[in-house]
Amino acid sequence: MLGAALGTPFVARAQAEWPQRPVRWVVAFAAGGAADTAARSAAAKAQEIIGQSIVIENRTGGNAVIAAQAVLQSPPDGYSFLVDAANQLTNPLLMRDLGFDYRTAFAPVTQIASFPQVIAVKHDFPAKTIAEFIAMAKAAPNTISYGTPPAAGMAHLAGELFQRLAGIRLVHAPYRGGADAARDIAAGVLDAVLITTSSIRPPVQAGRARVLAVTSPQRTAAFPDVPTLAESGFPGYDMNDWNGLFASSAVPQAIVLKMSAAVAEACRDPATRARMDPLGAEMVGSTPEGFATWMEAQRPVVARVVRDAGITLG
Repeated sequence: MLGAALGTPFVARAQAEWPQRPVRWVVAFAAGGAADTAARSAAAKAQEIIGQSIVIENRTGGNAVIAAQAVLQSPPDGYSFLVDAANQLTNPLLMRDLGFDYRTAFAPVTQIASFPQVIAVKHDFPAKTIAEFIAMAKAAPNTISYGTPPAAGMAHLAGELFQRLAGIRLVHAPYRGGADAARDIAAGVLDAVLITTSSIRPPVQAGRARVLAVTSPQRTAAFPDVPTLAESGFPGYDMNDWNGLFASSAVPQAIVLKMSAAVAEACRDPATRARMDPLGAEMVGSTPEGFATWMEAQRPVVARVVRDAGITLG
């Protein structure tokens, strides 16, 4: 009892003084992509707020499992966090023998950014609207190709949900990244793509692709004249890509709350938003509770799409 009594003030004091050294964010994605760029932008401001450097460490591979394991194998002292995305929801459905349960191993800290996605077609594709696209697909099932990055990613899930709701079947082509899919739509190799606004921008600006619809519930500033799928006959459709910050569930809640508050402030920072607006990213900065609630609402949607479409990592 004496040890417990002596230990409690010490732990409380240590949490109150956090952080006393640089904090590591392990990013599950390659440097230079939208998720990585959003994380770096938020971290640049958040480190000013917490008074210690935030060091970005990109650990790719294993469908984001390598990064997750790196954080779980670190001491749960608030000096290692994970930047992850929909893998938190899809990996438990697609991978066996993970060795940990995402739902209980990680605590949501904050959603960093949301990345609206678009359905776009090559520049000479006949359809000019999403209604015309659907009509063409219904007239010739399994003939229109569309690319997404990667297999089982949010773009793939968004495409499968769109097909199910529209009653059409397309030919899916998975890509390693959005830039690869954008290159092939520009070259006319693909009929269509479902990728983020930032990835589609270069071929659109070059006149090699046209955007028909966006997957976010509201129109995006990147393409303000393009309707949402929700406006186009699919009410409630909302399948943006996203990324977020996670901690080991053993990290003290006081530290989680401090980091969440710092990132939320960073996401509201005008300079941070100015860096991310041209990429089409919408900075979020939710509370841990808000992020957790949002993820719980996403779980059944994602599970249903994976099940109904028979999505696998193979």
